[in-house]
Amino acid sequence: MKKKYLLIVTAIFSFHSMLSSQTVLPLYEGKIPNAIPCSKQESSPMPGRVDNVTVPTLTVYLPEKSDSAHTAVIICPGGGYARLAIGHEGYDVAKAFNKLGITAFVLKYRIPNDQCMTHKEVVPLQDAERAIQLVRSRAKEWGIEKVGIMGFSAGGHLASTLGTHFNQIEIDNPEHITLRPDFMILGYPVVSFDTSIAHMGSRINLIGKNPPEELVKLYSNELQVTPETPITFIVHASDDQTVPVENSIRFYQALVKNKVKAEIHFYQAGGHGFGLHNKTTTDQWFDRLTHWMMMNKLMKGDVTNP
Repeated sequence: MKKKYLLIVTAIFSFHSMLSSQTVLPLYEGKIPNAIPCSKQESSPMPGRVDNVTVPTLTVYLPEKSDSAHTAVIICPGGGYARLAIGHEGYDVAKAFNKLGITAFVLKYRIPNDQCMTHKEVVPLQDAERAIQLVRSRAKEWGIEKVGIMGFSAGGHLASTLGTHFNQIEIDNPEHITLRPDFMILGYPVVSFDTSIAHMGSRINLIGKNPPEELVKLYSNELQVTPETPITFIVHASDDQTVPVENSIRFYQALVKNKVKAEIHFYQAGGHGFGLHNKTTTDQWFDRLTHWMMMNKLMKGDVTNP
């Protein structure tokens, strides 16, 4: 009986230690920009999902031992700009990076909502900009030199928006901290708001049902790529019926056209939302990502002998 009790206590202590190893930071100090009082309450209707986010946070995942490249990744979960799949497209991914010695941050960004914010179309970008500003402002404390942005599905749209709109400054930045990510990682991303390939739910939730054409073009990120766009890794399944693979194809073509280093991995099958593990194949795309990061000196190792 005593042995069983000790095992339970040990398990509880280990669980709390695991939780305490992650720090949840408020994204903003004081007033949240573009926020207005509303009745929406954040909720988690099922494990790994968060709805109605109006107060953004950044969860810090520090590895036991940092990789010598001193790289960090800010992760934006998907959810169609309607919710956040923060479990398998956020926390699980952060833990995988920690195993590589890479510091990770999970961004719980605000869900666009006219009741709770003004100019809802800029709010997710605002949160992503503030996240990279916050990480860079504390880079010395966390031992960080390079900061990348990663996103899945609509989070991929947010990540690619930051990567192509980093000069569209939506936050106070008195110290002129660069908001440009050093690299991007996009998982089955929403990229375009062209109606022929767009995920219409994401488009409507961000810019509305009848947006002006200039707003459609502004947030069709394949049209916003320049030679200054960060190097990019993309993964997508060809049979994705939610976010057509054409989103990734067009973005990759734009990167190549602008001579931005890029790598893309298409899977024959896998559908949408597979997170770290595409169950239709034994191949692990995260391994491909690891090799790409080695090749680009974003983590230690030799890509020819990883």
